[in-house]
Amino acid sequence: MPFFICPNCKNRSLDHDGKQGLLRQGVSCERCGFGFLFELLDDYYPGPNAGLIACDRAGRILAAGRGVFELTGFREHELMGKDVVEAFGLAGFDAERNPIALALEWGVRRLDEPIELRSRAGSVKAVTVDVFPGYDSDGGLLVSLSPRRANRSRA
Repeated sequence: MPFFICPNCKNRSLDHDGKQGLLRQGVSCERCGFGFLFELLDDYYPGPNAGLIACDRAGRILAAGRGVFELTGFREHELMGKDVVEAFGLAGFDAERNPIALALEWGVRRLDEPIELRSRAGSVKAVTVDVFPGYDSDGGLLVSLSPRRANRSRA
């Protein structure tokens, strides 16, 4: 039974009757009306400050939900069609460690990956990324960016 998540409001839904993929019009969010839902293999609960980004099978941004602007300074219209790695300055990964490339190539989830992204203002921010490959016929990725907390040790 497929799970769906709205990149905009993070609402999760379940395809109870198997008709989500059979509709001619695009499946939209029941809560906020956003016109794009992302299908996941398993349910996922993003953090409260997370920004969700839906990408096509080549890693180009299709939709950026709430939280992306707050975290990066980029508005959705500035990101549409851009490569997710280039848009946020994530190119510093080697091929073996890049969570975006691994998810696209191997179809595997990458969770709690510590990365640094470049914001619209040019500052570097420490974030945690979760990457989910699309399991529907469209392929693609769901990328979740969350602020990374500094490790604090207690004495």
